[in-house]
Amino acid sequence: MSGVLYAATLATALGCGLVAGVFFAFSSFVMASLKRLPSAQGIAAMQSIIIVAVTSAFMTALFGTAAACLGLAGWALISMGGAPLALVLIGCALYLLGTIGVTIARNVPLNNRLEKLHSRDAGAAGFWDQYLTRWTAWNHVRTIAALAAAALLTVALQA
Repeated sequence: MSGVLYAATLATALGCGLVAGVFFAFSSFVMASLKRLPSAQGIAAMQSIIIVAVTSAFMTALFGTAAACLGLAGWALISMGGAPLALVLIGCALYLLGTIGVTIARNVPLNNRLEKLHSRDAGAAGFWDQYLTRWTAWNHVRTIAALAAAALLTVALQA
């Protein structure tokens, strides 16, 4: 693997690992902490998190890593063969489908519904309970996909 391709693979692996870490934090303690709050407070806190999460730093990590996966996969198809190629392609696909795809198809729609919810509305507490369960389950998928992508890309560096 050439020096530049090695560096691109390493940087992409680090991006996948960084995103996995953020999602792991949510799965392991942030959502559990919000669940302990009264529904109205939990809803308000998560609504604030949703707004603040759309920052340039986090969006760059999340979607910049997706762009890196696309570029790396294309470059790998042209420049690699054998085991490293397969590891890179599977790792990039896992990130793009399991992290970005799930974010767009599952977590964002749930967030959009939560953003419109008034915490004191009838049914808000019921929606909040469903939201916590569904959002966290899909977040586990994103976490595992990003971590697996980071692992595969890291292994590809040694293959």
